Amino acid sequence: MNRRRPVREIPPPLELECLKALWTLGRGSVRDVLEAVRNRELAYTTVMTVLDRLEKRGGVTRQKHGRAFIYEPKLTRDILRQLAVKDLVDGFFEGSEETLREYLGLTGALQSAERVESGFKKT
Repeated sequence: MNRRRPVREIPPPLELECLKALWTLGRGSVRDVLEAVRNRELAYTTVMTVLDRLEKRGGVTRQKHGRAFIYEPKLTRDILRQLAVKDLVDGFFEGSEETLREYLGLTGALQSAERVESGFKKT
């Protein structure tokens, strides 16, 4: 049985990292983004593919300048934050923002999450 994955509004980690680079740069070429994400060893073609995917999905715009494309973010940090919070609320709090507020207010959730994460093994 072939199941389709649900449409994900929040970009995957590498796309998000490239978007963050563009937010910092304002606009840039593949090489500019590659330099901005230098904490990861990525090939030029990998960044080019990621930016092309983002452009096809509407996350960035691009314009041809000479032989290179210049990319500019279309999605803002604020929009993605709203989508991330919506995913969190829908996925863990049955769609209730009030339940999330209560949870954050009662548990000091961020400190609790750090303790849990330190004991959680990532594979």
